[in-house]
Amino acid sequence: MELAWAPSACTLPTAEQPLREAEFTALFASAAGVTRPSPGELRIAFPASEELAGTAASLAARETRCCSFFTFTLIVAAGEFTLVVSVGEQHTEVLDALAARVPS
Repeated sequence: MELAWAPSACTLPTAEQPLREAEFTALFASAAGVTRPSPGELRIAFPASEELAGTAASLAARETRCCSFFTFTLIVAAGEFTLVVSVGEQHTEVLDALAARVPS
């Protein structure tokens, strides 16, 4: 299964890409909401959960090792946390594909 959002700049071995896709899918299944304030920014809200926040942080750290064009920010506030995913103009199509994985 090919990842629609994995650009050629991704250095994650091809055999590992479906596993990473499954990790994002599993995390996004718990999303409480999603917004797109700009073409280069995606904000995914989650219910407060140390486990989910830890999973999001781990996944973000690993993803930036293979796709350095992503910037991930984790915002923790009362009752929820938000994962902010940002990219430059040249990678907005990758962010579009990633956003499509978040259930609405």
